Amino acid sequence: MSELLRALNNTRTLRAQARELQLLELEEISFKLTTLIAERREEHSVIEAATRAKEEKLAKYRNLLLKEGIEPNELLGPLTSSGKMLSKRALRPAKYKYIQNGQVRSWTGRGRKPSVIKIALANGKSLDDFLI
Repeated sequence: MSELLRALNNTRTLRAQARELQLLELEEISFKLTTLIAERREEHSVIEAATRAKEEKLAKYRNLLLKEGIEPNELLGPLTSSGKMLSKRALRPAKYKYIQNGQVRSWTGRGRKPSVIKIALANGKSLDDFLI
């Protein structure tokens, strides 16, 4: 919160600051604040009215669905949050084989290179040496 808002929110500080102002200036500030408050109330009432109207529409359609024997959740059953069907990607087949700690392991060629392959490449081996 800014210093000005802190001062406006604190009665003591506000009194101390108001002592330096003339009555006419205080009344002008009061008028402007009253106007701002009225505008904010109007905005708030418009938002509340829109929210109420939306809730009434939702209730209306929910009741229509239930009257027809349809659960609202059934409409969105197979959909995800993005509106698309989820499909699992097939696993990629391994392209390379290497031995690490006495175990045979494989690598698809995507992602980070295994450290064993990195070391072998640094020592002059080719990636083709690891092909399956």
